[in-house]
Amino acid sequence: SGTVEALGTGVTAFKVGDAVFGMPRFPKQAAAYAEFVATPVDEIAAKPAAIDHAQAAALPLAGLTAWQGLVRHGGLQSGQRVLIHAGAGGVGHLAVQIAKARGAWVIATASPDKLDYVRSIGADEVVDYTKGDFTEQVRDMDLVLDAMGGDHADRSLKVLREGGVLVSLLNVHDATRVKAGERNIRVERMSVVPDREGLVELARLVDARKLAVHVAKAFPLNQAGAAHAFLATRPIGKVVLTV
Repeated sequence: SGTVEALGTGVTAFKVGDAVFGMPRFPKQAAAYAEFVATPVDEIAAKPAAIDHAQAAALPLAGLTAWQGLVRHGGLQSGQRVLIHAGAGGVGHLAVQIAKARGAWVIATASPDKLDYVRSIGADEVVDYTKGDFTEQVRDMDLVLDAMGGDHADRSLKVLREGGVLVSLLNVHDATRVKAGERNIRVERMSVVPDREGLVELARLVDARKLAVHVAKAFPLNQAGAAHAFLATRPIGKVVLTV
């Protein structure tokens, strides 16, 4: 997230000085750990007015992952029941809010010390994943968003209704897909992509006070190593580098 310093030939969507944010060139390296970065014009959008650059920088990767997972791949509709694994994580805490903004009944899993936070951002039900199997506490879900991997995808089939959707951010075993097919459950393995339309929608939700990105901590650029070490502690929300 930053301000436009120069424009390429033919660019009319922005002007020098505009505040913008985005996720350019992903999954290729965008050289974001730098003072300046060149970006395709269709991979950025106007920064949400309601937040600062540090918060806006925390939004594109996790926010687009949550948006594309729930809406594009999951086909989320108002009134549906949604299970979001790791509801306090970088993707999870945004997914909870996006699902609520679209009228879903949201259940989220989290560790004991993060349950209150997940409730505070709108989860209708929270599940402490350290106390028993979530499959014994959740049922009749229309959509599951899985950012955990491992056996979570396979176990999530147990809580989905027939005809439901499992969206995984990680690889799904063939055996899981076979089980899903037997119950008419659609399995989507997704990877986030740059998406200006999605960025515009995220900004709209932020400015409408329906989506808040939680920045656990911001580090100066010369402390990037410390930022990665802190990220390994699995804090709530996102970690940001400032220039």
